[in-house]
Amino acid sequence: MKLLKLLSFSFLLAFLTSCTFTESIYINDNGTGKFSVDMDGSALMEMAGDQIGNQMGADAKKDIDSSFTFKQLFEEKKDSIAKLSPEVQKELKKLESFAVHTKMSSEKKQFLMTLSTDFKNVNELQDILQTANVLQKLEGGAGASPLGNGIGNNNSVLTYTYDAKKFTRKAIIDPKKVAEVVKDSTGMSKMMFASSTYVVKYHFPKKIKKVSNPNALFSEDRKTITIQYPFSDYMENPDKLNFEVEFEK
Repeated sequence: MKLLKLLSFSFLLAFLTSCTFTESIYINDNGTGKFSVDMDGSALMEMAGDQIGNQMGADAKKDIDSSFTFKQLFEEKKDSIAKLSPEVQKELKKLESFAVHTKMSSEKKQFLMTLSTDFKNVNELQDILQTANVLQKLEGGAGASPLGNGIGNNNSVLTYTYDAKKFTRKAIIDPKKVAEVVKDSTGMSKMMFASSTYVVKYHFPKKIKKVSNPNALFSEDRKTITIQYPFSDYMENPDKLNFEVEFEK
C-alpha cells in the first residue's frame, strides 16, 4: 500500500516533532467496547510539509482521508506472511480486526491518525500495542507500525482487567530492557520524548468512585477519566501509567 509506505516515512519525521498520542477505551454495559490510539502529528505538517509533499508526488496537493483494515493488508501480503513462523503468524492474526484511519492536509497543516478495533472483552487487548510491532516482519517496507515503532515497543507487557467493580491498567516492565531504552534515548529521540504527550482517556458504563492516580480528570457524569503523561514516562517508565479504577455500587 502506497499510503502505508508514506506513513512509515512520515513517522520518521514525526519523531522529530512534538506529538500527542491518546489511548482510548470505551466500555459498554455488557463489557464490549472500542479501543483506539490516536496520534495528532499536525506539528509535523508545519515542520516538514514540503518533504512529505515530495514523497506524495502528484498527490501532494490533495488531502488524504483514508481508511484500511489490517485484514486487507494481510490479504495483499499473504505470500510473505506464509513464509513467517507459525508464532509470528499467530501474532499477526490478532491484528486483523484493527482499522487505520488517516487524515492529512498540507493546506490545513493537519496530520491525524487513528488505530482502532472493537472488542468483546477488554481482556482481548492484552499487550495489543506491542503485538503491532510484529508488522516490521512483513517485507517491502509495508510492515512499519502505523503509529510508529516506538508505540508499544517500550519493553513492558501491558494488561487490562475489568469486572464491573474495578478496572486496572498494568504494565509489567523488564528493567534491563527499559534501561536500554533510556540509554538509547538521546539526541532527537530524547527531544521528542520531552515534548510529546501520552494521554489515556477511558469511558465506563458505571460512575467512578475513585482512581489511584491523583492526576485523573473526571467528566461531569464521572464515567470518563482523562490522565495526561509525558511521553518520556510511557517510554522510560511505563509502570508510571499503571492505575486502578473503582466504581460505585
